[in-house]
Amino acid sequence: MRDKKLSLFSTVMFGLSAIIGSGWMFGSSQAAKIAGPAAIIAWILGAILVAMIAMVYVEIGTMFPEDGAMSRFTMYTHGSLLGHVFSWANWLSLLAILPIEAVASTQYMSTWPWKWAQWTHGFMENGQLSGSGIIMATVLLLVFTLINYWSVTIMAKFNNFISIFKIIVPIITMIVLISAHFDISNMGTSLHQFMPNGTSSVFVAIGSAGIIYSYVAFQTVINLGNDIIKPAVNIRRGIILSLLVSAIIYIALQIVFIGALPKSSFSSGWSQINFNSPFADLAILLNVYWLSTLIYFTAFISPIGSGIAFSASASKSLSSMPKNKHLPKFLSNTNNSYNTPRIALLVDFVVSFILILMFKNWALLSRVVAASTLISLLSGPVVAGSLRRMGPDFKRPTKISHMNILAPVVFDLISLAIYWSMFPTTVEVIVIIIIGLPIYFIYDFRRGFKEFKEKFYASLWLILHLSGLAIISWLGNKSFGGIDLIKYPLDFVVIIVFSTIIYYWAINSSYYSGYFEDAKKLNSTVKWDD
Repeated sequence: MRDKKLSLFSTVMFGLSAIIGSGWMFGSSQAAKIAGPAAIIAWILGAILVAMIAMVYVEIGTMFPEDGAMSRFTMYTHGSLLGHVFSWANWLSLLAILPIEAVASTQYMSTWPWKWAQWTHGFMENGQLSGSGIIMATVLLLVFTLINYWSVTIMAKFNNFISIFKIIVPIITMIVLISAHFDISNMGTSLHQFMPNGTSSVFVAIGSAGIIYSYVAFQTVINLGNDIIKPAVNIRRGIILSLLVSAIIYIALQIVFIGALPKSSFSSGWSQINFNSPFADLAILLNVYWLSTLIYFTAFISPIGSGIAFSASASKSLSSMPKNKHLPKFLSNTNNSYNTPRIALLVDFVVSFILILMFKNWALLSRVVAASTLISLLSGPVVAGSLRRMGPDFKRPTKISHMNILAPVVFDLISLAIYWSMFPTTVEVIVIIIIGLPIYFIYDFRRGFKEFKEKFYASLWLILHLSGLAIISWLGNKSFGGIDLIKYPLDFVVIIVFSTIIYYWAINSSYYSGYFEDAKKLNSTVKWDD
């Protein structure tokens, strides 16, 4: 049997394919509409923020290299109730990207300008998928599933090709647009022109223009765990390299987009930028028609690459959850020659199809991803801080310096990112938690509600934290969707103080459950040079 493990190159390509999805096609335009030229700062700060989050997860991920690892971490330190909440949120955040990318590809197809492609124009009606559009999106979901169904090796080779393609096309796009037209004065000649909507607009752009959404896809590398050669070192290298390359591409794309815009596009204000397919429309404005054709094609291919990557990651996440003893065991079945979680893949396909029926455009689906991703990321710094107390002698192939400082800072930054996503996103986060709880309680009832008092106390901080963030978001600055009772930047101070208190409550609510023993056994198998 051929080696089914992912090399470092394939790991990096996998990470890039997940990070550079439909975000590069829309992110630059959306960020410029919100923040003007200061959108460049938003992409830089977003990269730094996510890199800090990633470092926390790198330490934990290399300690426990297993499939669907993101769904297991919280279980080790805070028991099954909080673990179920975070694993549910993580699975949803990964799963919802499948229909998003399928819908994105279908939406791009509906705008193809060629005569032979007129049959695709009926895929969208009144901004939503039509019946034929739903069929097309479902076919794409099936492609994502089948490529992962047979082999991680086949998936990796297909993904390597798409990842290289997705890197090359943005670079070509930037070179051609700069050659066609680049006006440095578009950046502005004063601070006000560079940042026309004030400093708060930079943070709004980070939270709502697809910046965080694009970067946080690094977690797909962690979820592959055992599928990576030498996970103790290659998880770290894969995340760092994929984040670095993608950040350079995204920041450069934003600079080129702003510089290449004709002044007529934003003469009435940056908020008036209105492109259906930003880079393709820009190429047409600059009379570079061959580039627009290439971009239209890429706008179809890029989401497919991300869909394949997240199909693998979401199935790993779901198949790992039965280990927590609160989902059916058959979901973890990998009894086939390629060791792939085929039942989990099929369940993901069905749920993704249901999501397409419920949310028939990209914007609606993105809210599901934003809410579930932000809540799932809150677990990382809490687990990292708790493990430093609970398991000081655990093997840490990548031990991050000053974790006692980094972890609470990252927790505060994630809390701020939830606020930047604008009210009522915080309320939607709480709703997503509630959806997964009935399933947990059914299985916990069958197990006799063991350690329920400890599990409930270990989870209480999250309930208060999310409720508090929802209230602060409602009372906060109007730029972030609030009623402007708490002015900017005092609202940031309030969130930081509140989140810091919650963080220390969270790590002090950890306890030694049976799942901690599972963590100890898994960590003992880690090889320093593996």
